[in-house]
Amino acid sequence: MIRNRFSCACIFCAVFGLALAWLLFVSPQTANAQGAKGPVSFINDVAPILQKNCFACHDAKKKKGKLEMTTWENLRKGGSKDDPISAGKSKESLLIEVLRSMGKERMPPLDAGDALKKDQIDLIAKWIDEGAKLDKGLDVKADLVRELRVRWNPPLPFVSYKFPTLINAVAFTPDNKRVVVGGNHELTVWDAATGKLSRRIFTRAERAHQMQFLPDGKLVVAGGRPGQEGDVRIYNIDAGTPKDHGGVPSVDGVNDKAVMLKELVQVDDSILALAVSKDGKKIAAGGTDRMVRVFDVDTGKVEHAVENHADWILGVAFTPDGKGLVTASRDKTAKLWDLVAKESLLTFPDHQNTVYAVTMTSDGVFGLSAGEDGAIRIWQATDKAKAIGKVSKSMTGHAKAVFRLASHADAKNPLVASAGADMTVRLWNPVAGTPLKTLAGLTEWVYAVAISPDGQLVAGGAANGEVRVWKTDGSVVSSFNATPGFVAPKVVETPKK
Repeated sequence: MIRNRFSCACIFCAVFGLALAWLLFVSPQTANAQGAKGPVSFINDVAPILQKNCFACHDAKKKKGKLEMTTWENLRKGGSKDDPISAGKSKESLLIEVLRSMGKERMPPLDAGDALKKDQIDLIAKWIDEGAKLDKGLDVKADLVRELRVRWNPPLPFVSYKFPTLINAVAFTPDNKRVVVGGNHELTVWDAATGKLSRRIFTRAERAHQMQFLPDGKLVVAGGRPGQEGDVRIYNIDAGTPKDHGGVPSVDGVNDKAVMLKELVQVDDSILALAVSKDGKKIAAGGTDRMVRVFDVDTGKVEHAVENHADWILGVAFTPDGKGLVTASRDKTAKLWDLVAKESLLTFPDHQNTVYAVTMTSDGVFGLSAGEDGAIRIWQATDKAKAIGKVSKSMTGHAKAVFRLASHADAKNPLVASAGADMTVRLWNPVAGTPLKTLAGLTEWVYAVAISPDGQLVAGGAANGEVRVWKTDGSVVSSFNATPGFVAPKVVETPKK
């Protein structure tokens, strides 16, 4: 199983997570398509199948075989060969030929994924035999990804899950009493002390990748659907009129404007990184488009758009004064950016591998970065003695990759928590560069970590849905699986002979 959440093959989420999402959530369009009895619609029935199976290799950037499929016009132009569709004649259409092929010419290629299901190919063939018509009102130059996004409706989360949810994001509520956890098309709210589920908030995003509370108690969430859309939205998790969903009060965070207060941005792929400035006036977000956008919280408008990395943005944090940003990227670097001067101050390359997370000390003197190499590096973030970028210390202890960093802004008791592939959460003094405590008990890769606002509690979330809350002294407060209704199978030990 490939579990590196940032690998190209798995489009950020672990293969387990994506496979689960597909098993649990078949989009309404695809479900309708597979059972279509009337005339087949290109945009509602055929395009969703092409998007899921073809667009990754045949978009405007890759154009494998010189074929682009993300607009009707370019699809019908064909690539290195002519129009792959012979209207009214599916048996003479190259598209159907390669979809049904069992040889090297099969599409998707043998090394790129499974073949389309027979009923999917039959549906496309039916559309071609019906004349391969484009839906009325749809422009031939229209971006099909955007058109599908407009028409897409999120599924209702399952009442009870048979499989665990991969956890990418956790956050404590401002009162330190609850933990919000990102799930599949929902946020779930749990009592930190007891591990009891108290509320479910349904979301458009398939997955929350990072989230953070604003000073006024509203929750900012960055996420999306891999390869299809990414978003940053602000929620009031205590608003709305709850309805029962599996015995749990649940609210609509998709359509209820009292719950989903504001959408700051929607892009073509997942937003992976999020930060809120210390004063709560700015939000920064970055993702697969290599762009970091800085929003004004009050207006929701973009103040800055920074494109300073050669690959995905995986982590972002504000400097304490809110005038700068530190960023982490799959391009193997961390960077420091001056928002006022609009210039790059530093590129930190010492990890020499994917950098997943960044944060800063509360005085803004040092930046911290962590990544695939398993080390947390502390480096000079100011021009003091012209030593900017110089490594101060390197904190080691994680045996494998470090995916997330969380910090608590307390000058007297500085604290940073890290989460990694060694299934631990670790606490550090970022100023002294020393380890404080190792928090164990999770049994899968730990992708999410958060420190409570009062600095007394730490939460970690893992790939198998497990969430554990500890006190900073290492004692366990609560432990639960944040997958509603999921019951882990009992492990039957084989008697020793």
